[in-house]
Amino acid sequence: MDSPVQWASCGEAWIGLIRHVWITGVPADDDRGPVIEGPPVLVEITSPRPVDPIVERYGDAAKLALYTRKFTEDTIVEPFKYSYGARIKGQLTWAADLLRARPYSKSGWISLTTPGEPYDSVPCLTGLAFRIRDERLLMTATFRSQNAFTSYLNYLPLADVQAEMARSLGLDQGPMRVFVDVPHLYLSDAGAALRVMRPALPRLL
Repeated sequence: MDSPVQWASCGEAWIGLIRHVWITGVPADDDRGPVIEGPPVLVEITSPRPVDPIVERYGDAAKLALYTRKFTEDTIVEPFKYSYGARIKGQLTWAADLLRARPYSKSGWISLTTPGEPYDSVPCLTGLAFRIRDERLLMTATFRSQNAFTSYLNYLPLADVQAEMARSLGLDQGPMRVFVDVPHLYLSDAGAALRVMRPALPRLL
């Protein structure tokens, strides 16, 4: 398997995913309208931080606050149909206890899916993996599908989840890997995606 594409920050990974879909994607259908679908991609964010200058400049602060609530609150926040906070929080203690007992373990996986749940409530983020390497906490996030245009709204809260876990284990925060099986862009977002991608491209080349 090829090595993951490396980006320094959550903001760079966001723009990189938009570009990946824009360059390699093909037309496809979706319940919300036509999309461009890119091939699966694995990226590594070498310095994930919950505050990011690219996101501050080009992102939507109100939406980021809403998605942060999705990741931190136990109850479902409108307009979402599920809470990542409820699905993640109860399992972090289990994962931390495992890594304290077996720091070398590769079993620190938690699932965010529930068998038999309604079709329209299956989360895009399906699992998180935590492991300790070189005295740093590494995390992998697996997405069955991801809207590239809004991907930063997941990356920054996930950086917070990783940082929280690292603090609980007394470790430094290492890279965050993100695997996306079906990255995509809605055609309705194409103009806005270009406005974000074009001015940021020179710094990423």
